[in-house]
Amino acid sequence: MARYLGPKLKRCRSLEIEPSVVGLHKSSQRQPKRSNRKISEYGMQLREKQKAKFIYGVQERQFRKLFSRAERMRGQTGENLLKLLELRFDNIVYRMGFANTRSEARQMVVHGHFLLNGKKADIPSMTLKPGDVIEVKEKSRKNGKFKQIMESHSGLTQSWVSVNLSQYRGEVVEEPSRNAIDFPIEEHLIVELYSK
Repeated sequence: MARYLGPKLKRCRSLEIEPSVVGLHKSSQRQPKRSNRKISEYGMQLREKQKAKFIYGVQERQFRKLFSRAERMRGQTGENLLKLLELRFDNIVYRMGFANTRSEARQMVVHGHFLLNGKKADIPSMTLKPGDVIEVKEKSRKNGKFKQIMESHSGLTQSWVSVNLSQYRGEVVEEPSRNAIDFPIEEHLIVELYSK
């Protein structure tokens, strides 16, 4: 299973995104080297695609498949793409506050710490739908990592998911709207890039 293993702060600087977007609560004093060269239209489109891939921890092949699905759905392709990315199992675990970062959520899902609608689920790329219930396995609740996360849980989650911390469970209430995506991304540039 391929994933990005390089320096994350450096990648955040190069893509001009805040480290908190990917769950890192660190800051860097370094500034990205500014060149006087004007970025081309293609360069801007590519950067937006790389930004979305990096934030959600998705590789090119998966991203292209999601884009194809988004094209076949009703509505705007760019918004559909972001909706599909938000509805990934690992992202929802992160949005519910059961993990500190999306990569940590992905690892927890792969290790089988969660039940989806009462059944074992360990595929982080699964697309969930409204009404799906995620809960931490009984055995995993005793894990010190989960106890630590639950104690430090801020209680702030997205409006489209509901979380019951005392029962270690959460539910997808509705599909996320475009306003629910809390970081700057211009999805129309990604659509333009793939439409060439």
